[in-house]
Amino acid sequence: MYTFTNQFISNAKNADFLKATMMGPNAMRVAEELTSHLHINENMRILDLGCGCGLSTILLAKKFGASVFAADLWISPTENYERFQSIGIDDKAVPIFVDATKGLPFANGYFDLLFTVDAYHYFGDTAEMLPSLIPFVKKGGYIAVAIPGLQYEFEKNVPAEMQPFWNSEMERTLHSLDWWKDLWKRTEGIELVDSREMASCRLAWEEWLTGYHPVVADDIKMMEAEGGKYFNLIQMIAKII
Repeated sequence: MYTFTNQFISNAKNADFLKATMMGPNAMRVAEELTSHLHINENMRILDLGCGCGLSTILLAKKFGASVFAADLWISPTENYERFQSIGIDDKAVPIFVDATKGLPFANGYFDLLFTVDAYHYFGDTAEMLPSLIPFVKKGGYIAVAIPGLQYEFEKNVPAEMQPFWNSEMERTLHSLDWWKDLWKRTEGIELVDSREMASCRLAWEEWLTGYHPVVADDIKMMEAEGGKYFNLIQMIAKII
């Protein structure tokens, strides 16, 4: 399943590149698992929404040859453009600044696929977000999401070992698969075609904990306390009807 990611990081320079650009559980590996449930080809136009430093964009452009709009709020388009040049995908990837909560600057029906990894939980936890994205994907196209989540809802019963790390943002953004399914099933104009816990969860988290990002030190402590009991990765794929 992870032939591209494993081959990419088998090169020492690429492995260092990965450690320098991860912003959460290895987005390249998570993206590769998510794409294994989709039919992607070089003729597709994809919006990689919340692309971060572009690891998912690299996978989409290099493995499949698709044209990708790499949209992010936190990472500048110039920084990502220079990164895409260095990796040889600047002819396939268009970096752009986007705040998904303020609307998207694209034509209706412009994309074959809206793809988002390690990001949707930050802005997609409201009933209004998914309906606002649907118009930008053509009929018969897909919205595919992979995000960190919980094996069950904590609500007010946060496990004792997780309490030192739990905060208001985690409470807002981390939810169970059933929570996300319920939210999406209330949305008109889509058919939920796939929803599951992802197999790459542990490995993607382990790779993140080798990264150079400043929050990794705290996340190492958190994942030691979590011990595989509470976190997961959640995949949701909807077809536009």
